[in-house]
Amino acid sequence: MAIPDPDPATPLRVYLAGPLFSEGERAWLDVVAARLRAAGHVCFVPHEETAGLTEFTSRSIYTLDGDGLRSANVLVAWLDGIGVDDGTACEIGIFAELVRSGGDQYRGIVGIVTDLRLQRRRGVVPGDGLNLFVAGAIEASGAICWSLDEAVAAVAALAAP
Repeated sequence: MAIPDPDPATPLRVYLAGPLFSEGERAWLDVVAARLRAAGHVCFVPHEETAGLTEFTSRSIYTLDGDGLRSANVLVAWLDGIGVDDGTACEIGIFAELVRSGGDQYRGIVGIVTDLRLQRRRGVVPGDGLNLFVAGAIEASGAICWSLDEAVAAVAALAAP
């Protein structure tokens, strides 16, 4: 299912990417989505969208999430962990290409890092400890943020015409 068109007062349609395999991961994504929605954005959150699926196959998930990505204006990607979640990295890559070649609909990517392992490397390790290709894809059209407040502000900046 694609993200519904927002009402005129809603600045952006946001696709929220991140690992969603544990209760803790889904709970954090729910917190991020709540903050973005409170700021007036419409959010596509993959684990919310799968409720209507009758079968879970690689094709059904790819179709559902691909439609969500193509209908979004902004990708917000949670980057915590020893490595970026593989599905999240794929979503970043797809959306980076949409931004690069897709016109004005696609505004950019905002990465959120809250992991202390990455925070400690900030400014010390190239890419701040993230995979350099993933970090480059994000930074080409957006920003890597180090708190939820900073990420919400970065999304608001992408809403400006």
